[in-house]
Amino acid sequence: MNAEAPVRAEDFALARKLQWLALSLTPGVGAGRGRKLVERFGGIDRLYSASLTELEAAGLPAAAAQSIALGKSLELAAAEYDHARDEGASIIVPGDAEFPRRLLEIYDPPLVLYLKGRAEIIDQPGIAVVGTRHPTPYGVGMAERLACDLAARGLIIFSGMARGVDTAAHRGALNAHGRTVAIWGTGIDVVYPKENQKLTEQILASGGAVLSEFPLGTFPAPQNFPIRNRIISGIAVGVLVLEAGEYSGTRVTARCALEQGRDVYAVPGNVTNKLSWGPNTLIKQGAALVATWEDVWEELPADTRLALTPPEQPASEEQGPASLFQGAELPPHEKRILALLRSDESTHIDVLVERLASHLSSSEIFSALFELELSGRIKALPGKYYVKAM
Repeated sequence: MNAEAPVRAEDFALARKLQWLALSLTPGVGAGRGRKLVERFGGIDRLYSASLTELEAAGLPAAAAQSIALGKSLELAAAEYDHARDEGASIIVPGDAEFPRRLLEIYDPPLVLYLKGRAEIIDQPGIAVVGTRHPTPYGVGMAERLACDLAARGLIIFSGMARGVDTAAHRGALNAHGRTVAIWGTGIDVVYPKENQKLTEQILASGGAVLSEFPLGTFPAPQNFPIRNRIISGIAVGVLVLEAGEYSGTRVTARCALEQGRDVYAVPGNVTNKLSWGPNTLIKQGAALVATWEDVWEELPADTRLALTPPEQPASEEQGPASLFQGAELPPHEKRILALLRSDESTHIDVLVERLASHLSSSEIFSALFELELSGRIKALPGKYYVKAM
């Protein structure tokens, strides 16, 4: 009698991957319920050898129990796996070497992760940078500068690639030639927002990655993003909050971070601006106040700092480190104009001309604005508006 052929390790790994994927695709089974089922049956493989009666006794809805017992979930998983491969994506499940260890520490880790890009970076130390989709110029500037400086020191920048602060954080990391990971609330084949298609390509080309727990083709439903936020906070060693209103997804991410035992950092904002409510409240509650990248770096665990690139020179050294407190000697005309400009609110040129009419001519104002913009102290916005640079 011939002995049975041994099961190859790669076949076993694929079978286990398909089992986790099938569980995630089973109707009525989310991350929390799926994890409890695996624990109840003593392993993912034993779950699929359970009878329909046993599955229903475990509290599964009838449709979910039937899908698993009759093999429908596994059929869906096989098709999804092939589809993901065609899209250039891989699937990572608990037990895989690439699955982020920090996600296994949270209450409800995802059952699967769809990945595009470099798998090895998603488990490396990083900071999540989050904030409003409608930031002020101050918020955009601080997000980009801080992400740039932190990425230059070897930290991975995690964010959700939403409009506003998220996008600025990803761009900041790219400016430092660092690596960044975008965690989506859609299927990994559905870029959202659509204008970030080029940003997605830049992230992947620079050695970064895109992650999602949602099946292929998942559209940007509003309820997906709060669910996604626990991954953004859970995968990072800490969460940096910029502008965020009282009722926002950023608040959800910050709460997740606190529940997960992650460090929370916040950039203070103008108390008269409603977008400052989130970070200012977090600081009152004990979050670390951040003005420069050093404020984050000093709070990192010692072993994390040792594992990262030594802080020799900031990536944004040409403009100086990101800071709330800048000052330098300037010609009198430029000083007058700079004193009227703010980093969190744009000012129209007509307002400047009106306020400075008794001190400077229009030509002197235009010339000073030009010099300030060249030196990087201010930024010109569409419509002849100006803001102070950070």
